[in-house]
Amino acid sequence: MPYLPRLKTILQSKILYIILFVFIFFYVLINCVVIKYQTKINDFTYLEGKIIDIDIKEDSLSFILKTNIKEKVKCQYYFQEYKDEYNTLLGKTVRVEGTVKKINNNTIPNTFNYQKYLYNNSIYISYVVQNYTIINQENIFYKIKNQISQKINNSDEKLKPYLNLFILGDKGYLDNNLYNTYRTNGIWHLFAVSGMHISLIILILDKLLKKIKFKKIIIIVILFYFMFLTSFSASVMRATIFYFLKTIFDYLNIAIDNKKILLLTAFIILLLNPFMLFNNGFQYSFLITMSIMFLSNHITGNYFSQILKVSLIAFIVSLPITINLNYEINLLSIILNIFYVPLISIIIFPLSILVFIMPFLSFILKIFIVILEVSNNFFGSLKLSIIMPKMSIYLIIIYYLSSYLFYKINKKYIYLIIIILFINYICPKLDNSYYVYFLDVGQGDSTLFISPYKKEIMLIDTGGSYGSDYHVSDNVILFLKSLGISKIDLLIISHGDADHGREALNYLEKYTVKNIILNKNKLNNLENTIKKKGHIVNNYTSKYFNYHNINDYLSDDENYSSIITNIKIKNYQFLLMGDAPQEIENKLIHDYYLKADFLKVGHHGSKTSSSKIFIDEVNPKYAIISVGRNNRYNHPNNETLINLKGRKVYRTDQDGSIMVKITNNNLKIVTYKP
Repeated sequence: MPYLPRLKTILQSKILYIILFVFIFFYVLINCVVIKYQTKINDFTYLEGKIIDIDIKEDSLSFILKTNIKEKVKCQYYFQEYKDEYNTLLGKTVRVEGTVKKINNNTIPNTFNYQKYLYNNSIYISYVVQNYTIINQENIFYKIKNQISQKINNSDEKLKPYLNLFILGDKGYLDNNLYNTYRTNGIWHLFAVSGMHISLIILILDKLLKKIKFKKIIIIVILFYFMFLTSFSASVMRATIFYFLKTIFDYLNIAIDNKKILLLTAFIILLLNPFMLFNNGFQYSFLITMSIMFLSNHITGNYFSQILKVSLIAFIVSLPITINLNYEINLLSIILNIFYVPLISIIIFPLSILVFIMPFLSFILKIFIVILEVSNNFFGSLKLSIIMPKMSIYLIIIYYLSSYLFYKINKKYIYLIIIILFINYICPKLDNSYYVYFLDVGQGDSTLFISPYKKEIMLIDTGGSYGSDYHVSDNVILFLKSLGISKIDLLIISHGDADHGREALNYLEKYTVKNIILNKNKLNNLENTIKKKGHIVNNYTSKYFNYHNINDYLSDDENYSSIITNIKIKNYQFLLMGDAPQEIENKLIHDYYLKADFLKVGHHGSKTSSSKIFIDEVNPKYAIISVGRNNRYNHPNNETLINLKGRKVYRTDQDGSIMVKITNNNLKIVTYKP
């Protein structure tokens, strides 16, 4: 092969990788930033396509439909009764009828942006399916995947989440609280099928196929199908393509450094899908793998010493990604990885595959799963974490430049890394502005007050729905952490309705709440539970907020007893009405001289509140209505909106969360629209 020497020279040349880097930089920039994509579908009456991914819940199917024009659509189908047919829909070609549903942005800042996530996965519309018809059956690849999925779903309930994780790369079956604890402990990355897992699969296959002549080809075919099986997860793609390239180069007798093969792997993946650059799995996988390759000479000592060093490298190099995902650093995570790496990667992962093939071994896997979950919950309860605010892109760049200087030039640059983290930690605490956030918590109320320098945090109401397992406060907690806030000094629950106070229980479980004020009415079941779990106070002296409760009315009706909060910040007056009806409004304007710049409209804009007399008396410049999108109460009422005519009205269903920033006496209002 006369071309091999030239090919070898090109592949070993540094210039090639500089050219590839420059090319891929502009390729990603043009495709992901310059070009703005939107749907090419014109007729939404019905859609036809293949189901390429599916998630089955108790009352719904969520699936990705790849249409006949190769565009992906996110579909949601709600059912009254579960059918076995749902488990075998993957890969089938279907015709669906329904309506288009808007994909919303995140309306609470610094939280998961579902619209952006779907866009980065080339999905531009969402579709609510009324009914579907199967047109064609799945091909052999999907048929095998369906059979694997069915076998897993028929397995032991305790093992099902882990079999789905390690065989199909699907985390949807894992309990949400358990998932959050794995994340908090900094070990979630071990559950993503990674290069270590692929290496183990290759090792097993190599032993099993050692007498077969074309074993490398068979291994590559199996790995590529495994890549399909795990829905093309970034880490599996990275490991599979890397192995594929390395096998080809070994066959051609071309010696290329592993770091260069890894760069070629990244180039191929980004060429196929430039949006993978924004995938957290891609970022973790390549950053950590490349760092370990660069520092391989330093990873010495016994087995546990090597794991500690690898864990430390992974921790440092992935820290900015982890911070901007979780907004906290678990100080135990490096040590925990020494224990969990062998437990998960060497024991639980291979056992999961073994149990799938030989279910009678389930009891062994179950023992290790119990050890994993009990120890994980124990370490999670220790809460040795530091809240770390969101890192700016500039600090991230400086962080990685400092890490490179630390590795390449002088170990003293470790101090620069520490200084960068300290600057990131301290910056939000140097902000001398007041902030008020009218948070979008759906059909409920929640208002956040933040003092200068983040010294004092007040939260009035928490939101919360009836009987739902979804916690909107998880998003608010994440938002608070992104600002470097680690506690709530005062939580006021205006009254005991679920849409105002149910999420208080989640705050008390997952966050630090120092003081709680409840209204003086007879406590209902929710308020009694809050009282048992929290520190209830009758009075609270604020250092930064001039606030007063101006409603002590007692009634059998919770709304009549709502705490009504009057807060003055600089020259601006805020009046929060809870769910107080017009009778209480009349009482207030009789007992007080009430004026407000910002009125938090009572009872979500219901016609039972916000009388014209009251609005004219208070004379607010700005009115905020906290209301859920497409709510069943048809809030806000037209009469209320008419009464508010002439005021600037903000609605959380249309404007998302509303931020009011007060610096000295200057006012700035920002909305986070859905």
